[in-house]
Amino acid sequence: MSITVCTGKLHCVTVTAARLDYEGSITIGRNLMDAAGILPFQLVHINSMSNAVHWETYAIEGTEGEIQLNGCPARLFQPGDKVIILSLDQLTRQEAAKVKQKVVHVGAKNEIKRVEVKVAKKVARSKVKK
Repeated sequence: MSITVCTGKLHCVTVTAARLDYEGSITIGRNLMDAAGILPFQLVHINSMSNAVHWETYAIEGTEGEIQLNGCPARLFQPGDKVIILSLDQLTRQEAAKVKQKVVHVGAKNEIKRVEVKVAKKVARSKVKK
């Protein structure tokens, strides 16, 4: 059985463009994708810091620092908006226990300031009494 695990996060990046006339997706700068471990065409979740809007779409490679919402979400996210982008993977529980999540922190122009690596702490499972 697999579970969904957040393996990468672009924290508080700034939307640089929104193109309603594009067929869909989110364009993310290759430098940001690499830092967070996001692959081209991988499903990502985008969350608005200003209004809690949530959108799911796939990532495509862009230029350094670029965060462009394409198609329908261009109505929900505008240039200047701060968003959180999460990359998720389907893993077994054993694989999930070994995940090293990458959290990418950026500056005002989406330049990478630091990458924080988080490791899951082991949690003892409690036994359920019957």
